Amino acid sequence: MLQLNTIREEKERVLSGLKKRNFKEINLIDRILELDENRRGTQTLLDEALAKSNSLSKEIGNLFKTGEIAKANALKDQTGELKEQSKELSDKLATITNELTELLYRVPNIPNEIVPFGTSEEDNEVVFKAGTVPDLGKEALPHWELAKKYDIIDFELGVKITGAGFPVYKGKGAKLQRALIWYFLDKNTEAGYREFQVPHLVNEASGYGTGQLPDKEGQMYHVNLDDLYLIPTAEVPVTNIFRDVLLQESELPICCTGYTPCFRREAGSYGAHVRGLNRLHQFDKVEIVRIEHPNNSYKALDMMVEHVKGILNELKLPYRILRLCGGDLGFTSAITYDFEVYSTAQEKWLEISSVSNFETFQANRLKLRYKDAEGKNRLVHTLNGSSLALPRVLAGILENYQTPEGIVVPEVLRKYTGFDLIN
Repeated sequence: MLQLNTIREEKERVLSGLKKRNFKEINLIDRILELDENRRGTQTLLDEALAKSNSLSKEIGNLFKTGEIAKANALKDQTGELKEQSKELSDKLATITNELTELLYRVPNIPNEIVPFGTSEEDNEVVFKAGTVPDLGKEALPHWELAKKYDIIDFELGVKITGAGFPVYKGKGAKLQRALIWYFLDKNTEAGYREFQVPHLVNEASGYGTGQLPDKEGQMYHVNLDDLYLIPTAEVPVTNIFRDVLLQESELPICCTGYTPCFRREAGSYGAHVRGLNRLHQFDKVEIVRIEHPNNSYKALDMMVEHVKGILNELKLPYRILRLCGGDLGFTSAITYDFEVYSTAQEKWLEISSVSNFETFQANRLKLRYKDAEGKNRLVHTLNGSSLALPRVLAGILENYQTPEGIVVPEVLRKYTGFDLIN
């Protein structure tokens, strides 16, 4: 969440950033500042009352020692009043602080200045394109028909076992899925990311730490009996490894990667655009997470973008990179680059990765700090990216690599699959 001193000292920049996001609750900022002023005033009165009470307690002790009992008893009445006053102020402070925290949780991050204005995905800025879209002719099939033709993904069986959005991968389809996971993890670890295996369920504190709660509560699967949430991405458990941690400056950067299944309710999703692998309730993803010194985070963001580009270049898939506009930016992000692969049979772009810099927004929630050269505790910057999300990458491979003889496996994956053709 935003730091109070940022809102207090840079109010106009905050308001301008929220307008770029088309944030509807701009009046929250004035209410937050009002509560902050009340909080600080109440804290001052409480500190004064406690200091006076402590001073009187020492004076009373000295009076008893010198035998001035009557004077000591008279002062004891004052300490009783001060204790009552302190409790009232303490209760008031807790009420103000709770309301202030709840309001701060409702305010999204401030976009970086290079984030374009816009209201929807139509206003996102294309910043890079690569690869050649193959000419497959009119006989090209969408991936869900290819999956059925070669018996590698069974969507109906997933409906039988669980429901829509939970496909079953079979035979060479399952092997290709596993090959992609291995390949992504190998590429990430070769680039210096340390691999983690993390829980697939997280507690409420973890959800608040990375900003999924309260913003995306309706999109997460909740295990009511245990009050735990199925993870929507490995970003949540991996980043929360460092919750409430004070790092040394020399430990930065910290680079992590991990594979997990991801679970998203995707409430309200229906229609042709969610057919096949286009949108699922359970899918696999390999994630990269970086904990960075604030001075280096944008250089790190560029490195992450280049890293994902390298993977897609090796897979030889046609793709493009978008800089998201303010209206399409995620709640916690200061800037996001989306990668999209071209679905040749569907003739449209499919998002396969988001690479984001959250600056101090998550770190403030997580209380994730580092000690600088002067010994001061400062918030780090956090970043994350999909490297990569599997369903649409797999859809892109099936559609772009289809031939009359079968589906050719990208050369870079063959050492993992053990075969070069699905037929």
